Amino acid sequence: MSGSGKRRKFPRDVRLLRHADFERVYKQGRRHFAPHLTAFYRRREEGGGLRIGFTVSKLLGGAVQRNRMRRRLREAVRLHWPEFQAPVDIVINPKKSLLAVEFSELGKEIEQVFEVVRKFVEKQNPRDPSE
Repeated sequence: MSGSGKRRKFPRDVRLLRHADFERVYKQGRRHFAPHLTAFYRRREEGGGLRIGFTVSKLLGGAVQRNRMRRRLREAVRLHWPEFQAPVDIVINPKKSLLAVEFSELGKEIEQVFEVVRKFVEKQNPRDPSE
């Protein structure tokens, strides 16, 4: 077993970890609904790049199912990490159907989430047309 399949990790500095940060995203952020997940996102005032967190409710199943959902989401995010860097927090909540969906379909939904966030950031902070 070699580690050659691991191109990039999911480092701690791009993860949303504090409860207060999650609450801020839920209360002050926007939502994007997809067939197998819901994404909440909010622009931060301070700098830094994207930070992503996952919330998997106990209503979605036992620990084994919830951890599998979290692993699938984490890998899909890692593989489809966007090029743009903006101070945005994203929280992804899976739906129960996430366990049955093809991984490629999950990847498309994650790409769509990043595209929605990118458009939101550009709308919030339009670039100078002379650039």
